[in-house]
Amino acid sequence: MMNKWFAILLRHSGAPHGGEPAIQGQARRASIPCIPDRAPRVRNDGNVVAAMFIAAALASTGAANAQSAPPPFPPAIEASIQTTLPNMIAWRRDFHEHPELSYEEVRTARVVAQHLRALRLDEVRTGVALTGVVGVLRGGRPGPVIALRADMDALPVTEEVDLPFASRARGTYNNQQVGIMHACGHDTHVAVLMAAASVLAERRAELAGTVIFVFQPSEEGAPPGGLGGARRMLAESVFGDLRPEAIFGLHAWPQPTGTVKILSGPFMAGSDRLRISVTGRQTHGAQPHRGIDPIVAASQIVNALQTIPSRQMDAVGSPVIVTIGAIHGGVRYNIIPDRVEMEGTIRYLNPDTRDELYMRIRRTVADVAASSGATAEVSIESNAIPVVNPPEVTARARSALVRALGEGAVQGGAPGMVAEDFAYFQQAVPGVFFYYGVNPPALAAADAAPNHSPRFFVHEPAMETALRAMLAVALDWVGSDRP
Repeated sequence: MMNKWFAILLRHSGAPHGGEPAIQGQARRASIPCIPDRAPRVRNDGNVVAAMFIAAALASTGAANAQSAPPPFPPAIEASIQTTLPNMIAWRRDFHEHPELSYEEVRTARVVAQHLRALRLDEVRTGVALTGVVGVLRGGRPGPVIALRADMDALPVTEEVDLPFASRARGTYNNQQVGIMHACGHDTHVAVLMAAASVLAERRAELAGTVIFVFQPSEEGAPPGGLGGARRMLAESVFGDLRPEAIFGLHAWPQPTGTVKILSGPFMAGSDRLRISVTGRQTHGAQPHRGIDPIVAASQIVNALQTIPSRQMDAVGSPVIVTIGAIHGGVRYNIIPDRVEMEGTIRYLNPDTRDELYMRIRRTVADVAASSGATAEVSIESNAIPVVNPPEVTARARSALVRALGEGAVQGGAPGMVAEDFAYFQQAVPGVFFYYGVNPPALAAADAAPNHSPRFFVHEPAMETALRAMLAVALDWVGSDRP
């Protein structure tokens, strides 16, 4: 018998074009096959990948290479899941082919809103935080209010993955022409939440409570002087008159397909943008003694900043990272310039050490610059605070995930230094954030391209795990058999 994911991949080996994709048909129930669909480094003929998907699916029918099926939901929910899987994949491929940068998610928002209206949700609001979409589904029985969130924006990255639905989009970022790619998996987040809305809307009469679907713009960073998507949605009353008791979000991550990672307490780091301007005195490159060299001073500052995490902060209790990612100075090879501009990122897990970290950065920069006769200005712009999962709500979410996916699929581990503005929702509502794995089964963890890479790749059968995970935490609160 043809397995489910082979059927889906065969049916959608090409990419949809235009508006919201409309996929008909119902996939058969089967366990997720282990498809070794490792993405090539350089884009080539998209038919190569489609053929590879099909061949791999046919080769994956052996039980030795297949993951065991997750425990099923009640039959009605299970049937809804199977019905929506092909649509979820089609939505994801459509969004992947048509990515949009932060606060430019116009097409994405239109597709999302059309879908939510087609589900006849009780409320659909657009234009929240410019391009955000919010849907409200009221169940047939009274109960708690919860929120489910997905982010929609893509990155200024030129895709190198060989896919029939690869992005060829171009745009402008920081006054530069760039490629645009869903290099962080937000296309899957949107598709998964749309699929969750489909399943829950179909069972609305049985739901005991209300679900708010939050499709957020601009997670990847606030514009200069502005607010990022989460803070802006909160400022614009994203929940309206409703007061959710919990909010849940997930993120694609390079870990094994079929798994999720969830931690209580600190989970992701706070992230701030660092700008340093070093001013010297311009002179001829052959007469450095007649001026003050800001390039040498800037180089010394970069090195000195690395002593903050390694020598000035508690590496266990207060892990931090200070990275300089851009340096600009000078226009000619034989002129020592007046000024050097640097930009970087600051990461920290412990919110209580943030002020101390800022102080040490400013002190280090000023003192190192002064030692060479230069001056320096430091500007720190907040981007995201740490994601901290509250213990009680996290324990409840973990139990729901174990019931839906199995104990072995629900992993723990250590927090990471990447950032997510979901943390701002957690300030307003008890919230839980977790990862779902997207690596192909045959791919070693060390070989997986990281998020934000032009070769970032999502093994599409992993999205079923994400959908089941999102439904599990939602139904734990509003399901007909909830505690």
